[in-house]
Amino acid sequence: YATDASNIKFDFKTPEVVVFVETIEDVQNVVKYANLHEIPIIARGAGTNMVGSCVSSFGGIVLNFTKMNKILDINTTNMSATVQPGVVLGDLKSEVDKLGLFYPPDPSNYVVSTIGGSIAQSSGGAQAFKYGTTKDYVLSLKVVTADGNLLTLGSETSKESVGYHLSQLIVGSEGTLGIVVEATLKLIPKQKEKKLVVAYFNNISDAVNSVTRILTSNVFPVSIDFMDKNSISTVNSFLNCGLKSEYNFLLMIELDGCEKSIDNQTEVVKKILDESSSNEVMIARTDIEAELIWKARRASFAATAKLAPDVVSDDIIVPRDRVAEMVSKCYEIADKYSLKLCLIGHIGDGNLHPQIALNLDNDYEYRNYVQARDEMYSYAIILGGTISAEHGIGLEKKDYLESTIGKESLEYMKAIKKIFDPKNILNPGKIF
Repeated sequence: YATDASNIKFDFKTPEVVVFVETIEDVQNVVKYANLHEIPIIARGAGTNMVGSCVSSFGGIVLNFTKMNKILDINTTNMSATVQPGVVLGDLKSEVDKLGLFYPPDPSNYVVSTIGGSIAQSSGGAQAFKYGTTKDYVLSLKVVTADGNLLTLGSETSKESVGYHLSQLIVGSEGTLGIVVEATLKLIPKQKEKKLVVAYFNNISDAVNSVTRILTSNVFPVSIDFMDKNSISTVNSFLNCGLKSEYNFLLMIELDGCEKSIDNQTEVVKKILDESSSNEVMIARTDIEAELIWKARRASFAATAKLAPDVVSDDIIVPRDRVAEMVSKCYEIADKYSLKLCLIGHIGDGNLHPQIALNLDNDYEYRNYVQARDEMYSYAIILGGTISAEHGIGLEKKDYLESTIGKESLEYMKAIKKIFDPKNILNPGKIF
């Protein structure tokens, strides 16, 4: 419980206590004790966070939510689900799917990551391009405050306009403002059909231009993801999934809708790709074939981890018309610092995930990584982007926050933190 999935050299301490909470009252009792004695308290789900959000900076108490893992209610009339924070995201998606409903947020680790962590980081995923991120599906939250009180924020209705939207303030706050102990989430109808179109390119600008043409042709894909040649080759050796590694980039375009609609969308997309500079276009013949390709895409992090003792997965986002520049810059920076780079991302919304394989115990490699990261962040900001799209800030990115959002905004955030948590016991040291 001293580490998470970030694999970064953080200055952390081992927590003194881990409490497996089972009820809201358990959480309140522990938080009241921690508040009385000014003990740091860290909420934790599966520990899949990649920026050090759930490591212990100052020791203290870890609240483990793996036993608060019940789906309390699925309301098919209102299209909502009420869940405890320890519910695994993949389990919720599977259960609502059986009822013809859909919960869209799909971070690549959704088969193990939890709802509580997803809310804490406002996680996204490939389907965020069309359907949005976690923040778009939170209707109401039950939150334990720093003094142990219980707040109900938001409403179970599909819309509300009653004062400040405090529930949205909790989403993405990384457990620094309050501890989520229950959530009511919006569901949407499940589309009947899906289709995956795969195209290979040698030039990233051609890939980006084809995406623009698709979006201006009245086609709105579920997701538009990409993998570079290094990622394809690495995943092929890890999974033997048959992706073509002779090209520089793979574009994955997923479509959904009714049968007639999806046939029309697929025809439009294929025509555009054929007319663009794509080297090869294929359409997944079955759902199983499509899932195998998505499995390869989601396995990129694990595959890259085979290249060196450690792997770091970063998270930057730029406007879509600047993606080609950012991709080229990532390669330039990686070459400059002799780093092994595998590049994947959600090209539809400009979200890139540079994955770097290295030995974090090698001081030379680690220093090179830090310098490369600095330059990637700086360039993303120059292009009108930002340093995090879905991973959060945690410990890894807090030093870059002021240069990203500005001093004035940062001071407002700090003031909000002080109101919610005057003794600074809730996940201290994160974000700021």
